[in-house]
Amino acid sequence: MKEFEIAVPISKVITEQDLIPQAAKVLGIQPKMVGRAVVVRRSLDARGKDILYRYKVEATRKDESSTERYVGFQERNVASSKEVIIVGAGPAGVFAALKLIESGLKPVILERGKDVHERKKDLVAVNRFGQVDPDSNYCFGEGGAGTYSDGKLYTRSVKRGNVYEVLSRLVDAGADNSIMIDAHPHLGTDRLSGIMENIRKRIIDCGGEYHFNTRVEDIITEGGKVKGVVIADGRKFLSDRVILATGHSARDIYRLFARKEWHLEVKGFALGVRVEHPQSLINQVQYHGKYQPYMPAAEYSLVAQIENRGVFSFCMCPGGILVPAATEQGQTVLNGMSNSTRNSKWANSGIVVSIEPGDFPEFEKYGVLSLMEFQASMEELMFNFASDGLKAPSQRVTDFLKNRLSTSLPATSYNPGVIKAPLHELLPLHIASRMKQAFYIFDKKMKGFVSEDAMMLGVESRTSSPVRITRDSETMEHLSIKGLIPCGEGAGYAGGIVSSAIDGINAALSVSII
Repeated sequence: MKEFEIAVPISKVITEQDLIPQAAKVLGIQPKMVGRAVVVRRSLDARGKDILYRYKVEATRKDESSTERYVGFQERNVASSKEVIIVGAGPAGVFAALKLIESGLKPVILERGKDVHERKKDLVAVNRFGQVDPDSNYCFGEGGAGTYSDGKLYTRSVKRGNVYEVLSRLVDAGADNSIMIDAHPHLGTDRLSGIMENIRKRIIDCGGEYHFNTRVEDIITEGGKVKGVVIADGRKFLSDRVILATGHSARDIYRLFARKEWHLEVKGFALGVRVEHPQSLINQVQYHGKYQPYMPAAEYSLVAQIENRGVFSFCMCPGGILVPAATEQGQTVLNGMSNSTRNSKWANSGIVVSIEPGDFPEFEKYGVLSLMEFQASMEELMFNFASDGLKAPSQRVTDFLKNRLSTSLPATSYNPGVIKAPLHELLPLHIASRMKQAFYIFDKKMKGFVSEDAMMLGVESRTSSPVRITRDSETMEHLSIKGLIPCGEGAGYAGGIVSSAIDGINAALSVSII
């Protein structure tokens, strides 16, 4: 077996038969002796004068077997097996459930929010009327925050587990096979809800359980060991194995741990704004004026190091929209998402600044929750400034750089609307000054980033958890409670769909060991 790379114009469709001659040349054999020539990686390259797809191809002889990247699911009936409680039905929770089934254990999933269909009604209420259900919103509910935030599957966490196992389960549930080879695979919000529903059906068919509208309010312990959980209506679910996969916005869980003095750590995160441009502008810049309708909506990735802190683009959504991601009344939080076609008129990205413990001494009185309370204070500040539902305080990038209020604002995809605001004053100096310096650098890297059409909307604050629920590096058990396994974004050990799913798989594997 050998691998080779080819580059072809983006307009050209490649088939396996097209690859046979090159495969034969690389293997040093006749074309008829080639077994397979399979694309294992595809990436878009717009750096040169031509817009290309670059393919990595795996070539094998007829007497060789090719590498199988698809990971099959070992289905088992676990209806009568030992129960393991999973708190949270996001990527970490549901992929933990699938792995538990393969291990012969019964997952019992407790989700504070609703299933994907019922959840949509609450998202309409948020967008149209500014009504935030604290248990069912863009962060809480079946599939977690990822279900309604684009469905990007790119991860750097390849050393933590088998990325292809995660991608295989998604393909099983209805995702396109292209996610197995794309450098930046993407599902799209419109498809994710159906995929999550199919995963749920598979878990239930194997004997697992789902309980929606089931918010966990306490964790039962005895002698330093977990014994189960208590939900909002007082009922108890009992098990000596509990996987905690509550997501990065479950502040009630962090407060529970802090109140009971169970081990937590303050953790750095990133905070800033969403920046929205016309997608046509991004296409023009990234494709060097050569954009054609058959090309995918252009994206970008920007990073700068400013005064010892990273400033970077986060969750870039080409052809996307902005949504209100608050989890309580009295907050203004923005996030971005794209449908599978990425055909919105706008592109948006979080532009955020890294924050480390100690950066805001005035919040250190909150101890391990210091950065969480800072995060919450920024969301409340934006809400109170707007004083009109969930309208987002906004400013043109050009005005932000000149410390002046915008006299007008461009059109936006953000449905609750915008209000003119001095973000250069509302954002802490620690963040605003670094962001200004980074904008000039970004404009040099991607001319047009700074323009009259570029608008900042505040605040992007849910990039990751500002708290870590600590665990043993070997067993994954919480440092204070045996049998309790914190995982995913909510535990502070992952970021994004794939890395959270991998962490959930590892959590499930640890259950069968401890």
